[in-house]
Amino acid sequence: MIKLYTDAAIKNDQAGLGILIVHNEHQYQLKQKTTAKNNHQAEFKAAIAGFSEVSKHFPAETLLFYSDSKIVIDSLEKNYSRSFAEELTQLNALRAELPLIIDQWIPDTQNKGAHNLALQALHA
Repeated sequence: MIKLYTDAAIKNDQAGLGILIVHNEHQYQLKQKTTAKNNHQAEFKAAIAGFSEVSKHFPAETLLFYSDSKIVIDSLEKNYSRSFAEELTQLNALRAELPLIIDQWIPDTQNKGAHNLALQALHA
C-alpha cells in the first residue's frame, strides 16, 4: 500500500510542489517548481505530479491519497470542476492506471511533510 501526500505553495505566479510518497515505511520526497495562476491550480498540479510518480514506480499498488486541498478532493469525489476541468481530466487519466485509490482530505497540520517540500521548492 502506498500513501501519497501532495501540497503546493505559491508566490506571485511561481508555485512549489511537494510530493511525499510513503511505501513500506520508506519516504520518497519530491519537490519541483512550476507556474500556476493561483493556489488551487497549483494544488491540482501537485496532485498530478504525485500521481505521475506513483504510476511510474508503483503501478500495481493500492493508494491512499491525502491532500489538504478541499477543491481537489471535492472535484475527485464529484468528478467535476468548472474552473479546473483540464487539470481534473489529466489527474483522472493518471488515476485510471492504478487499481484502487482512496482519497482523503486532511487538515494542513497533518500535511506538513508535503507542505515543507512545497515551500523548499518555492524558495529554491
